[in-house]
Amino acid sequence: MPDVMKTLLLNPPSFENFDGGASSRWPATREIESYWYPVWLTYPAGMIPGSRLLDASPHKVNWQQTVQICKDYEFLVLFTSTVGFESDVKLIRKIKEANPGMKIAFVGPHGHIKPDETLMASEDIDFVTRGEFDHSVVDYAHGKPLKDILGVSYRKDGKVVHNPERPQLHTEELDALPFATDIYKRDLQIERYNVPFLLHPYVSFYTTRGCPALCTFCMWPQTLSGHAWRTRSTENVAREVKQALGYFPQMKEIFFDDDTFNIRKDRVIDLSAKFKPLKFQWSSTARVHSDYETIKAMADGGARLFIVGFESGDAQILKNIKKGATVEMARNFMKNCRKVGIRVHGDFIIGLPGETKETIQKTIEFAKELDCETIQVSLAHAMPGTELHDTMAQQGFLKVEALADSGGHQLPHIEYPHLSKAEMMGGVNRFYDEYYFRPKVVWRIVKEALWDSHERKRLYHEATEFLKLRAERLKWARKGGEDYDKPMVSVPGTSSVSGND
Repeated sequence: MPDVMKTLLLNPPSFENFDGGASSRWPATREIESYWYPVWLTYPAGMIPGSRLLDASPHKVNWQQTVQICKDYEFLVLFTSTVGFESDVKLIRKIKEANPGMKIAFVGPHGHIKPDETLMASEDIDFVTRGEFDHSVVDYAHGKPLKDILGVSYRKDGKVVHNPERPQLHTEELDALPFATDIYKRDLQIERYNVPFLLHPYVSFYTTRGCPALCTFCMWPQTLSGHAWRTRSTENVAREVKQALGYFPQMKEIFFDDDTFNIRKDRVIDLSAKFKPLKFQWSSTARVHSDYETIKAMADGGARLFIVGFESGDAQILKNIKKGATVEMARNFMKNCRKVGIRVHGDFIIGLPGETKETIQKTIEFAKELDCETIQVSLAHAMPGTELHDTMAQQGFLKVEALADSGGHQLPHIEYPHLSKAEMMGGVNRFYDEYYFRPKVVWRIVKEALWDSHERKRLYHEATEFLKLRAERLKWARKGGEDYDKPMVSVPGTSSVSGND
């Protein structure tokens, strides 16, 4: 067996301030600059001796600097996204010019969905991975021939070869993986990671993989992680928490970035009991099905905030997207969170199948009734590989060309005969205005900043960025969504099937 290849694992600088890589469920340049951790890349990084994880965007490493860094490595593992793919292909051309002998693997959902198109887009890509890639790239770095590695696709004699699937990792194998926080400590600066509704600085990692929910728009369970819900043991998770508390005394909270953290009551209660003596604050993703007993146990164990995808206030839209939750469940969940003092960041989506002007307003009123601490309103985005993408394409509602602008900002790419892109973008603006410009919400946000200079600075920065983007969106909506002065980023390997072109 030859020596281990000197390996760089890269979350690339696809666009300036781009949060699109290895953990971002919605690859885009954010409305307010923020970054998720590149969790998926940490596991192989921890198994390849002498490796380095470079998370370019949050560490302000530009493409020229990335090319220079790549000169010192033999093997590049690049986490690409559909939005950033074309930019990433240009980047590896520059990397190969500077380091012709470098081997390059593309990992992530885009290559998983479109392995043939990904490989054919550039001869600089040596192979792509399908599904979980932890061990695929580690095998290659250790000298295993491509023909013997499960879950990879590569070119041979001008044709694409797809090796057999790699089985998913379950509890024993997940517990055997290195801790993500080891790699954060070695290669990243946690202060570089900021999400507006989380305390800063925060650290995040996964306690499970996969999600049994069938939401049609959600990318991860339909691509990399799958619908089979697989858990790390609660002892293993508690060990990583203890380690993170020791590594990062400046950390204000841990975020459990599972597809759905609270999916099984007994496990959540067990974890919360193990967290309680550690006396730390944490936040997590959550679905609205947890009962009062579970939510109370989580609060007792240090839970501060949940990110909850409410999506819509319209019962039929929730059925259309196979949410597996009702408006009434959302109300009860919020009531119980309030009782135990856990805050909620609510996610809502405009433009899902069944959306009308009336349902947009209904969702705005529903959000105001729930009165979450903070909200995020997104335009429906049909990422390739999702059921929503296939449905929208079949029905002729997909405007693929408008996936993102030249800066990686999300733009509407779904349009209905009865609801234009401009009307949906206008709905996003109206949603934010009606929600946040209520006196009680303004006071809720401002009063926290009054006593904390760190929060004051952050609030000022975020408010400035938000108002600037709000003005741009208003301008775009007033123009009717046409004549946008930035070119659109297309989705490689896909042609628009919308009858509106």
